[in-house]
Amino acid sequence: MSLINTEIKPFSAQAFKNGQFVTVTDASVKGNWSVFFFYPADFTFVCPTELEDLADNYAEFQKLGVEIYAVSTDTHFSHKAWHDTSPAISKIAYTMIGDPTGTITRNFDVMIEAAGLADRGTFVVDPEGKIQIVEVNAGGIGRDASELLRKVKAAQYVASHPGEVCPAKWQEGEKTLAPSLDLVGKI
Repeated sequence: MSLINTEIKPFSAQAFKNGQFVTVTDASVKGNWSVFFFYPADFTFVCPTELEDLADNYAEFQKLGVEIYAVSTDTHFSHKAWHDTSPAISKIAYTMIGDPTGTITRNFDVMIEAAGLADRGTFVVDPEGKIQIVEVNAGGIGRDASELLRKVKAAQYVASHPGEVCPAKWQEGEKTLAPSLDLVGKI
């Protein structure tokens, strides 16, 4: 079953953000656009490159009213230790959720059960708590924050412009499409 347009499931978890431990719940993320960015584990190889890329682009996401939630099956304590010891991870100002029970990871259907780790899953969630974008990469394939930013802009555009859709490679400010009988077979 696809998770597109489904509401995120209830959760409550401890997280590390800006030097503090905070509680994040499904209710606390509603009302704003969110990105849930699952990764396998702290202190690994591809993961810090992705998380640093997000950190470098975090201000752009914030300008769009988007909050980033990085999630792994590590604890919030592990996130703090990684943040305190890694130059790449020390750049992170967004929320790092600890999911040692795997509840959130299973809620988003990205748990690698045999390993107890998360797949590289990216989910864009609208202010109503509904999932609008789902992307899952194999473990060795890192993600690109600028491409995610483009997709978030497209999702926000479509949400605020009923009747319009964004074609392939759409960039902010470019022409969109208004699906109609007149377009059938002409694109």
